[in-house]
Order: sequence, then C-alpha cells, then structure tokens
Amino acid sequence: MRQFQLFAVVALTACGLPQSGEVSKNSSNESLIGLTVAAQGLVGGVARAPQRSNADLAQDFLNLEFKLESGRNLATLTRFEGPIKVVMTGDVPASAQGDLARLLTRLRREAGLDISQGNGLENASVVVEFVARAEMHRVVPNAACFVVPQVQTFASYKRARSSAQTDWAQVRNRKRAAVFIPSDTSAQEVRDCLHEELAQALGPLNDLYHLPDSVFNDDNFNTVLTGFDMMILRLHYAPELTNGSSKAEVAAILPQLMARVNPQGQGPMTPVKSIAPQRWVTAVETALGARATAAVRIDAANQMIDIAQSSGWTDIRSAFGYYARGRANVARDPAQAVQDFELSRRIYQSLQDTEIQVAHVDMQLAAVALASGQPARAIALADQATPAILHSENAALLATVMLIKAQALEASGHDAAARALRLDSLGLARYGFGSDQRVRARMNEISALGASGKRR
Repeated sequence: MRQFQLFAVVALTACGLPQSGEVSKNSSNESLIGLTVAAQGLVGGVARAPQRSNADLAQDFLNLEFKLESGRNLATLTRFEGPIKVVMTGDVPASAQGDLARLLTRLRREAGLDISQGNGLENASVVVEFVARAEMHRVVPNAACFVVPQVQTFASYKRARSSAQTDWAQVRNRKRAAVFIPSDTSAQEVRDCLHEELAQALGPLNDLYHLPDSVFNDDNFNTVLTGFDMMILRLHYAPELTNGSSKAEVAAILPQLMARVNPQGQGPMTPVKSIAPQRWVTAVETALGARATAAVRIDAANQMIDIAQSSGWTDIRSAFGYYARGRANVARDPAQAVQDFELSRRIYQSLQDTEIQVAHVDMQLAAVALASGQPARAIALADQATPAILHSENAALLATVMLIKAQALEASGHDAAARALRLDSLGLARYGFGSDQRVRARMNEISALGASGKRR
C-alpha cells in the first residue's frame, strides 16, 4: 500500500487506507506522450542484493508471507503455478507498455520468474486494468491503486468485493488476480503501481515498516522493486517450496533455501524486529496525512517517536518519527524542523541500505535552506541527494531536487545555469507529476521558497 508521496516539499498529499480484502497503493495526466524514465536516463542495472544475514532475511520472509497488511494471519503460502501471463486492459496510458516491459524483464532476470506479457483475458494470470480515477474512487475512495484475487475485471470486482471471493485469506492457490490503476494519473504513479501491486499479486501480501530497502514497506521511500524484493520473489517461487505450505513447513526449509539463493548471507542474526503495532500505523497515517492540522500531525509524529523509543527499536523506524515531525513543522517552526531532519538523517545514515531515505531528508533540508536564504547550502544538499535518487529511479524526487538547485543557482547569480537546469528537469517533472498544471504548481512552489529566502 502506498500511502504517501514523500517527495512533497511543504504541502502533503492526501492518502487513505485500502478496503478490506485488498492490497492497495494509496495516493497526476500525462502530457508528454511516450515519455519514459528510460528516456531520462533513470533506469539502472540489476538492483543491489540485500546486505543482511540470511537469518534476518528468513524472518522477514516469514513475516511478509504469512500476514496481511491488516494484521490477519495467512494459513498457507500461495503462488501461481506454471508460466505467468500479465495482460493490460482498459484505457492504457502511453507510458505503461514500456514500464511494464522493463518490469517483466527484471522479474525474469533478477527473480527468475517465468513471466511474460500476454494477450486476452482467457489465459491471463494477472490483469492490469486502467480505470478512470473518478470511477475507481466511487468504489474504493481512498486507494490510488490496488490488487485483488480471483477476479479479472473492475466490473467483476464491484460485484464480488464484499464476498469471500476477493478475500486473500480465503485463497489457497493463485490462479488469477487483478490490479486496478487510474488511467488519468502521472506516468511515475502508473509505474510505481505496476511495481508494487504486481509484486503483491505475485508474492507477499504484507508490508513491514522496518524494511529499509523494499517496496513492501508503507513508508514508501522505495518506489521500484529493489534487490531485497527480487530475492523475496525468487524465494517465493523456489522449487523447494510448494503451494499451500504452512508457516512451519516453510520455516523448516528456509535455512537450506537461503543458503542456496544467497550464499554470501551467512552472518549472524540480529535481534528479532517486532512488527509495528496498529497504534504506530495509525500515528504514521496521521503524521504524514494531509487532512489533519499541523498540530495534530506533530502530535502523531511525537507518538511515533515515543512508540519507537519505548519499543527499543534501533532500525529505520527510530528515524521515521523525526522525519515525520520535521515535515509537520516545516511551515510552522522551520528551526525545529531542521533539528528533526538532522537527527533523522544521522540515524538513517548509521544504518544499512538507507541511501534513499537520506536523500529524502536532504531534499527537505535543501528546501528549508532555500527558504531561509542559504542558496549555497541548498545546492550542496541537492548535489548530495542526487546519486541515491538516480539509483532509486524516482523522477518526481529528482525533478524537485533539480528545481530547488536551479532556484538556489538563480539566487546566487548564476541565471544561465539555473535556466538550463530547469529545462533539464521538465521531462522528469512531467513523468513524475503528470500534467503541465502540476509541473507548474511544483515550479511555483519552489520559486516561492526562493522568494522567501531573498526577503531574509
């Protein structure tokens, strides 16, 4: 479930929860036909393998496989048998074909899946249907995109949505699933939905807040499938496992399986990470939501920090609360926001596989520096964040950082360099934000930060 658009500078995006029985990505028109991330040089090679021990990875695998996001237990591991065919239907956006083709290539190469694009619903394993946002929200108001089992069309989902047919806990053998994505959203949102929802259609159905390098995490720092995610999918379809295996059966096989799939992961296990309780989840949703006031969001972020400290968490969750409080404080108390961001950054930087989290913090700090009349610091932070953003393939975040740097260059008297950088950012911004209107809104927002800085 993708609940937050974390590349926001000062305004936050409204998000919500999935309906029961769905696994969803919660929340704009593409104006550059055929634009792809590949055209902007953001497609990387094979993702880096996770650096954690096999004992840690095995525990994460079990927690992902045998629970739903809602906390309900799953009795058995389920997966597709035989070749997997993915079909796109509906009002397919121009960018979707290229992004799906690249995703399927990665799934074959990195996860070892027998998966390809098909034609027609008859033999489809997973149908990706593009539906107008307004139509989707009439049925599922708070979901940006979602996946459900045992249906193939949005019409059939509407008929069966309250029945056991679309309850993942009732599935014993995956034969078909459907992913629903708005047809009138940004190209990046389409791509991110394809990665997250197809991964959950194929594999685990849970999300874990302590995972630093995965789309199976509702903090949504990672937007495309990572090396960890590919390993999880490779394990999910390993020949040693069988459809319908219980948690105990899978746990008994995992040590040998992990040794085969990840022979370099023979280090010791770190302390077992507890799954975040529902009150943490609620606090996150409030702190990073757009419907609450700044005071309410700050209070929710304080709850995140308190829960993390009282639970003894030393993973990425210990940094996330400070990041959330910093965002809530940006407009209200910039000095406090900087303190929170700096603390969040220090914690993230002390942990493994957190480069993209650090880059998000640096973007926020760069925006504050720009607004406070420190263009040199804004430029340095933007440059510092760029490599990790390129690796993560996040066009919207990269465009935001480029626009912040361009505004800072202009404030420093480098007008020609600023104009060139803004021009370079346009393709990324259109891919990341969607319509020209949204691109202009982001440019105006960052321009306003620069104007604020000049007045100081």
